[in-house]
Amino acid sequence: MRKVLLLLAASAAALAPASAQGPRYLDPRDVAEAQRQNAELIQELGGAESGPRAAYVQLVGSRVAAFSGVANPGQTLHFTMLNSPVENAMSVPGGYVYITRQLLALMDNESELAFALGHETGHIAANHAHARQQYAQRNPWGVFGQIMGAILGGSPIGNVITQQAALQTLSFSRDQEYQADALALRYMSAAGYDPVGGPGILAALTRDAALQSRIQGRTNRQTPEWASTHPLSENRMQRALAQARAIGRLGTGVTNRDAFLAQLEGEYVDDDPEQGIVDGPLFTHPDLRIQFQVPPGYLMSNGTTAVTIKGSAGQAQFSGGRYGGGLETYILEVFRQLTRGRMQVPIPPPQRTFINGMPAAFTTARIQSSSGVVDVSVVAYQWDAQHIYHFIMLTPGGAGIGPFVPMVNSLRRITPAEAAAIRPRIIDVVTVGPGDTVQSLAGRMAYRDFKLDRFLALNRLGANSRLAPGQKVKLVVYGARRS
Repeated sequence: MRKVLLLLAASAAALAPASAQGPRYLDPRDVAEAQRQNAELIQELGGAESGPRAAYVQLVGSRVAAFSGVANPGQTLHFTMLNSPVENAMSVPGGYVYITRQLLALMDNESELAFALGHETGHIAANHAHARQQYAQRNPWGVFGQIMGAILGGSPIGNVITQQAALQTLSFSRDQEYQADALALRYMSAAGYDPVGGPGILAALTRDAALQSRIQGRTNRQTPEWASTHPLSENRMQRALAQARAIGRLGTGVTNRDAFLAQLEGEYVDDDPEQGIVDGPLFTHPDLRIQFQVPPGYLMSNGTTAVTIKGSAGQAQFSGGRYGGGLETYILEVFRQLTRGRMQVPIPPPQRTFINGMPAAFTTARIQSSSGVVDVSVVAYQWDAQHIYHFIMLTPGGAGIGPFVPMVNSLRRITPAEAAAIRPRIIDVVTVGPGDTVQSLAGRMAYRDFKLDRFLALNRLGANSRLAPGQKVKLVVYGARRS
């Protein structure tokens, strides 16, 4: 499951034109902090893309930023494309803007990219980010920490983990997001772009969220806007459309669709094999030669350093790596990191076993939380002399590992041939030919299910849409791994 987190930041500021206020100079302390953390943040969020596509993102960002009122935008604002399968864009107060390849894949033209980058630039120009200066997904415990905090509630261990999660998740007000949208529309229009890109990408996000709900078997019911700090994309889309019309240039500016699609050709979609692949219930890492399967009804979210699993009967996380000690010591270290060493949790001695020929150990700690008893289980595998991998599982008190037994027993080494067969999904821009239909082209999509729905959403089409020869559309197909 991938969570849509479009266009992030934090706090309130007036929307007076920058020219009326004079150029805005970034706080040197913010700049120094952003420079210090930039490389680490990029690594934790999947790594930076390079080459012509990354240069293109920087170019579009610079065009929009030139009208932001930030002093010396060409030197102070930096735009980075991330190798991440999450539809996301974010900014930090020191002048750094990040956007993921997955969000680009959802876009249809350059004006939509200009809006996304302009939105993040707007957060910086309006000094929004000072309300919350911590970044999302700053460590491998971030997403799982939210799960732990939600389950353990007000218990000491829950409080600690909830605090950690709070530092990793940005909270955004509706007013700030609306303000950044308005600034983005102003910037991109001044740069010559058609403001239609704003409502365009927000509408695409709304449609994609509904599709993901159907794919994952959930209802399409969303939290109402009054109950959420982050405005729904549909509401933002309607507001952005009205603002774009008010600007008076709707339909007259530049979209550069052909140039954008040319840059998108061959870009990875979904997971990068170097970080492992989620395919239905299977997670496979071809380089580490690891594979496991989650139980029916459970969903996976693949991060840079961990895989999070969530279902009705519990949550889990898979991670690990190089470790020189024994399994028992490793399990105790997992618990210590989980509690940040601030609470002594009674941990029964781990029991030894073998799973698919590998030495393994497991134990379950029972914790009293404000909402009841919770079991926290750890299963660790001695992959080789230098590496140990593990599952952490959270289940209702008394359940132990129970719901996850099939998953725990499914972890195995894949063969070299299986590893070689893992290929990435990529964007393929095709020109519609005579006789092509949405159904025939959708059949080429590199997915097991919902092929037509995915194709229609990716290309902003309806089920009864007719394609014209010469029209360009996007497909997601299997491609070759990067060398």
